[in-house]
Amino acid sequence: MRKPTNLYLFTVALLTVASVLLAACAAPATPAPTPVPPTPVPPTVAPPTVAPTVAPTKPAATAAPTVPPTVAPTATSTPKPTAAPPVVTSKQLNIYAWSEYIPQELLDAFAKEYKIKVNYDTYASNEELLAKLQAGKTDYDVIIPSDYTVGIMAAQNMLEPIDLDHLPNFVNVDDVFKNPSYDPGNKYSVPYQWGSVAIAVNTAKVTKPIAKFADLWDPAFKNNLVVLDDEREIIGMALLVLGYDKNSTDPAQLEAAKQKLIALKPNIKLYDSDSPKTALLSGEATAGVVWNGEAALAHQENPKITYILPDEGMGVWYDNMAIPKGAPHKDAATAFINFVLRPDMSILITKGFPYSSVNKAALELLKTQDPDAYKQYMDFPATNPPADAIKKGHIIIDVGDATKLWDKVWTEVKGSK
Repeated sequence: MRKPTNLYLFTVALLTVASVLLAACAAPATPAPTPVPPTPVPPTVAPPTVAPTVAPTKPAATAAPTVPPTVAPTATSTPKPTAAPPVVTSKQLNIYAWSEYIPQELLDAFAKEYKIKVNYDTYASNEELLAKLQAGKTDYDVIIPSDYTVGIMAAQNMLEPIDLDHLPNFVNVDDVFKNPSYDPGNKYSVPYQWGSVAIAVNTAKVTKPIAKFADLWDPAFKNNLVVLDDEREIIGMALLVLGYDKNSTDPAQLEAAKQKLIALKPNIKLYDSDSPKTALLSGEATAGVVWNGEAALAHQENPKITYILPDEGMGVWYDNMAIPKGAPHKDAATAFINFVLRPDMSILITKGFPYSSVNKAALELLKTQDPDAYKQYMDFPATNPPADAIKKGHIIIDVGDATKLWDKVWTEVKGSK
């Protein structure tokens, strides 16, 4: 093949360049893509909070306790509006509670509705309850400890958490009793009843005015008093009479309280936490230091037995339903707690064991269904103490390591001659 000349190559190159330029000029320019503006994102707005339906607040006449540890309610203590009772598969429920405290009619109604067997064992003090559960595993599903005992048991990991989402009837509890300082957010307990410790007097037999705990040391009461078999309340009473704190841990003050109680021994006919009203009604005792519910029951049978709120300040307590750690029938326990909070069931408690109710919906129902019983509840200081007496009241708190000293004092008081 013949090799091309230089002129020929130059001509070809020139034509090639020209054709490329012509093609570039003839082709339409590719338009730049039109930018798409970003879709505006609306600011995040929280959906409106819908408050759960709350039963109407009870009338102002029912004075709500203002004594610590009850504090203002918080959202953590209110179940969701969608709360529903648990599905119960257990066939048994074991209750460990105070004697004469849960109406048999209520127990029977629960057993019938849930087709379940209910067993009920009793104790006479928080210390007895605590000792039994600390001793080892039990088969109890529901217990009813008082305020300071809830705090002790929670700290020792002895309680199951409460699932408020399975307690729709928790809304019936008056807000003042929710979220207490001994159990913030009701994590481990649900209010059952509250009450006081003060003086019951048979005015047909005691004509001298009684205004304070100190009056019970009067020799006129020799062998005529019934007092609670409860070290925290009775030693606490002696501390108050001496002008000390009801929850003192000072050894010298506790020694003084011991001597004060030993001086009271000649006046004490018997110690009884289970049913101190019995001695009052039988005439075995003419006065005593008793639970408010026992005084209310005695008053119903004998109107001459009245209830005195002492100048030193009455004792104030809050009892609660709780579930022990490892309860074998937790589903039934939760269902029972919710069942108790029903207004119609709570009324049975107030009528049968008239301490002070925590259930505002139940009191409203009682007012409608039984105006006479409601009036009796409202008018008697044992069930509805005035606000000033509540403000002066004294709760029990955990005394920690001093518990052993309190136990020693109580043993020596009870054993003294």
